[in-house]
Amino acid sequence: MTHTVGTSRLYVQYTRCEYNETTVISPDLELRHLRYFVAVAEELHFGRAAARLGIAQPPLSQQIKRIERLLDVELFRRTRRHVELTDVGVLLLGEARDLLAHASRVGEAIRHAAAGNAGTVRLGFVGSATHEVLPMLLRRFREDSPDARVVPSELATTEQVAAISAGTLDAGLVRMPIASTEVATHALMEEPLVIVLPDFHPLAHRRRLPLAALAGEAFVMWGRQLNPLFHDEVISACLEAGFSPNVTQEAGEMPTIVSLVSAGLGVSLVPASMERQRTSGVVYVPLQGPGVRIAIALAWRRDQPSPLVQHLVRVARATWPARR
Repeated sequence: MTHTVGTSRLYVQYTRCEYNETTVISPDLELRHLRYFVAVAEELHFGRAAARLGIAQPPLSQQIKRIERLLDVELFRRTRRHVELTDVGVLLLGEARDLLAHASRVGEAIRHAAAGNAGTVRLGFVGSATHEVLPMLLRRFREDSPDARVVPSELATTEQVAAISAGTLDAGLVRMPIASTEVATHALMEEPLVIVLPDFHPLAHRRRLPLAALAGEAFVMWGRQLNPLFHDEVISACLEAGFSPNVTQEAGEMPTIVSLVSAGLGVSLVPASMERQRTSGVVYVPLQGPGVRIAIALAWRRDQPSPLVQHLVRVARATWPARR
């Protein structure tokens, strides 16, 4: 059996195997006609069916006759005191109920998707977002839209921005700042950078350290290509502190940087939330003075995002209101 449901017209084809015949319901038959038929078939009384539908009885009788003319069949046997379904009417009743139920589900699914409550979001994220921002955003979004599906991908900020611009990613959790006129952002969380040292380092016991204390140290840093603007901010902060960092090792993500520091390959600056990773062999020391802060933001394409992405943005804004 095949069903094709349009917005206003209906076409149904079914095969009666015992006779190897094919009967086609007229393409002029509309869903409202089936609702009229089902009401009469269930009530077996034109007056009660008309009251149920909220229309007068004469127009309802006319519509049933129209359906019978369109199909060239008799659906009801009528007397003055009795209405009953014919065999063809019984068959149509089952089909009509199925089609009306299917049409209702289609309409509900479309309304659900249009409201941003269903579908799939391809969401990128930087590694440091996994400690707080990503779990909270996913939890709040799933509470609000349980039928939505999120496909997460860990990517560097520049990779996310390029993918969002190209349309292969719907949104992303990126490190600010970014340089793109095509991508909009909403800051979710801002935190300071802290110094991460091997636990055997001579400065590991200090409660706070000025950035200048790292002059001459070997640095483990993320590559500039991963987030040029933020990379340059950190380099500028070091220059203001009176030294140019000696970068001897580069890594793609913060957890890798911390692991390399633990191995004794150098020192680094990482978001304060990295302390939650509890990597053995390292010590985190806050910076003395204003230091450098890093923000994680939700990013999405400015022009015509999907209703689901718009809904994700609303959830993010409600969870992390804009700072004044």
